[in-house]
Amino acid sequence: MIPQHRTNEVRMIPVAAIDVLNPRDRNKRVFEEIVGNIKAIGLKKPITVSPRTGQDGTERYLLVCGEGRLNAFRALGETQIPAQVVTVSDEDAFIMSLAENIARRQYRPMEILAVIKQMRDKGYSPKDIAKKTGLAGPYVADILTLLDQGEERLLVAVERGRLPISAALAIVGAGDDDKAVQAALQDAYESGKLRGQQLMAVRRIIERRQTLGRSSGRRRSRKVSDVSSSSLVRTYQREVERQRSTVMKAEFTQQRLLFVTSALRQLLVDENFVNLLRAEGLDTLPEYLADRVWSSGRTT
Repeated sequence: MIPQHRTNEVRMIPVAAIDVLNPRDRNKRVFEEIVGNIKAIGLKKPITVSPRTGQDGTERYLLVCGEGRLNAFRALGETQIPAQVVTVSDEDAFIMSLAENIARRQYRPMEILAVIKQMRDKGYSPKDIAKKTGLAGPYVADILTLLDQGEERLLVAVERGRLPISAALAIVGAGDDDKAVQAALQDAYESGKLRGQQLMAVRRIIERRQTLGRSSGRRRSRKVSDVSSSSLVRTYQREVERQRSTVMKAEFTQQRLLFVTSALRQLLVDENFVNLLRAEGLDTLPEYLADRVWSSGRTT
């Protein structure tokens, strides 16, 4: 547990005196909703801050929880905001801020990944991260494995519930071997972890991973560019193979169609066979097939 001391009353704190420890981006629509709600009914839950001394000796506060509410007050031109004051270290304030982000009912997939990465970069073990955030230990360890491999696309799919983390790890273990990746997907399908539309969605994620790289971010590094170039060659080769297979199937189908039309042509000159068809009400052919059986387009 994080040691902390809370005051018994909510204090009005100058907005300008609050520093944000762990700033994060926020969805514009969600932020506008926060601003609208506060403007309409006021602040329902105070923010949480921890007192600090500024470089010039003035009293300042470190924001622990409530960045969205604080920014909303700033957007509304407010100079004071209700705040619950806690006395904690910078490290504990940071952990409280991260844990609050995870505890929110809705969060973007990359946010929880960033939280885990930040804590790992600060020296926390998977066990410590799990304990402080309430996430399962094995889950945190698996997420860190994917983070270390730079597998942002797979990570986002895992966080959105589109891909089981065990299947993501199997895909990473397959490396750049397409057959091994397909085998991992097959295993996931046979075990019931991937079904129907979910399997198709994961296949599309794998294709983007192969052609665009493992990162889903907008940053473009030389390494990602190199990977994309080699992946493009592999994609081209797969497309050539797919088209070759399509041509072979078309040729096979054409041969079977020729065999069927030739056999029908021979059978339909047999009067007994034709009479049998008429007796069964089967004495007509579809137009497209009749055109092939009889060059004049005539039916039986």
